[in-house]
Amino acid sequence: MLKLLLKKQLTELFRNYFLDAKKGTMRPKWQVVLFFVFYIAIVFGVLGGMFFILATNLCGPMISLEVGWMYFLLMSLIALILGIFGSVFNTYAGLYLAKDNDLLLSLPIPVNVIITSRLLNVYIMGSMYSLIAMIPTLAVYWITAGFTPLRVISGILLTFTITLIVMLLSCILGWAVAKISQRFHNKSYAGVLSALAFFVAYYYFYFKASSMLDDLLLNAAVYGKEIKGSAYILYLFGSIGEGNLLAALIFLAVSLVLSALVWNVISRTFFAIAADTGAVEKKTYKERSVKRKSVFSALLAKEFRRFTSDANYMLNCGLGVLLIPATGILILIKGGEFMGALDTVFVHAPYTSAVMISVMLCMMTSMCNMAVPSVSLEGKNIWIPRSLPVTAKQVLRAKACMQLILTGIPVAFAAILCMFAVNAPVYIKALSILTSLAFTFFATMFGLYLGVRMANLSWVSELSVIKQSASIMIILFGTWIAAAAMGAAWLLLTYQIGAAAWLSILNLLLGAGGLYFLHWLDTKGAKHFAEL
Repeated sequence: MLKLLLKKQLTELFRNYFLDAKKGTMRPKWQVVLFFVFYIAIVFGVLGGMFFILATNLCGPMISLEVGWMYFLLMSLIALILGIFGSVFNTYAGLYLAKDNDLLLSLPIPVNVIITSRLLNVYIMGSMYSLIAMIPTLAVYWITAGFTPLRVISGILLTFTITLIVMLLSCILGWAVAKISQRFHNKSYAGVLSALAFFVAYYYFYFKASSMLDDLLLNAAVYGKEIKGSAYILYLFGSIGEGNLLAALIFLAVSLVLSALVWNVISRTFFAIAADTGAVEKKTYKERSVKRKSVFSALLAKEFRRFTSDANYMLNCGLGVLLIPATGILILIKGGEFMGALDTVFVHAPYTSAVMISVMLCMMTSMCNMAVPSVSLEGKNIWIPRSLPVTAKQVLRAKACMQLILTGIPVAFAAILCMFAVNAPVYIKALSILTSLAFTFFATMFGLYLGVRMANLSWVSELSVIKQSASIMIILFGTWIAAAAMGAAWLLLTYQIGAAAWLSILNLLLGAGGLYFLHWLDTKGAKHFAEL
């Protein structure tokens, strides 16, 4: 039974590799093999290669300074963080708040077997991510310092201990995330906020990593003495990789004891957590009048509710709603010197900075494509808008208007802020802002055109239409290519006609293109939507 449950857990985890979400059928074996080969190549080839380069840069200098234990301490910390981030949300969704908890608990399966299968799933996922960092760590050290049986045994024990610690911390953090999410009325916002916090932390450490590593290598000996004096336990943990077998056995024993304790705690509290549906707010009926809405307002409100109720939809199709204004604020604060330097470099093309601001914002609109999957997301419920006393034209216009509002306002806000950092006449700045908005209008109408023409209503997983459909790929790369072509054309040739003329031409072309697709949506597109 344990083997079957574990197989079920892993199959669900990699369901997209086994199941074609668009067709709802199982993939052929050769496709499954290719997907796993590609996954291994990306995860262990690309990411593992990055950690191999990092380990190579750290290992030699630290061994020469006789602080090899600090090398293992640092790389082990990276492996721990990677393992925890890679498995904590799987723990939250797969261990505590799995959708099949009710089904499994209703079957004649011991609760301890269910818990063990899910803990093993958490352990496997955390171990897989931790090994991405630990395999290069051990390989580089053995190549640099020498290969001995004691170092090999200690390195394996260190890796095993790290995987146990990852499982322990993932269970604790997963429990915390599960309890917090149950208190959110809209769990989509909880998911979005968690993902955004991760993105912010990732990019902060990414940009700080170089200076932090330089400082560490320059002062490795000093930091080593401080750690030995005030945090000796960290020194012992790092010394495991160098061959401290006694420390390895002590940490391993403690990790096993804590793992048994966590299993015991989860076995006692699992049923209560799995059966907990969260806080239920008591409501009393209060009579109140409801303001009547127009047909279009009601349809638009429906589109907004659909967007804000789905974390995957918001993260994959609406990330630019936050990033575009943030970029405008950043350029307002830090971009003045850069814009001046840009105009100096392209002195033969006056007001290049104003044109490039438009190009940049046009590129960033690719992160806002809510209208593209909106038709496909109707899925099997497509009969609902078709059965209502509304026209297909009104439905499609509401879908387009949602993206225009969510994208146009941030783009206008960012463009206005950016113009304060640009040295150009007012009419050039105004044309630059209008170009960004015209591109937003064109991208919205073209995206909805693709969404109608390439609608997929028979999907199994909504992610297949949100991030894996051909229409999403076309609009994503198409907007990038179109915006890049606008900038390249200006730098290579059209600067000769002047920024005002070029921006005016772009406004006319983008506006005409957007109006063409709007006309198609109102006529042929509405007819096509009605026949879906």
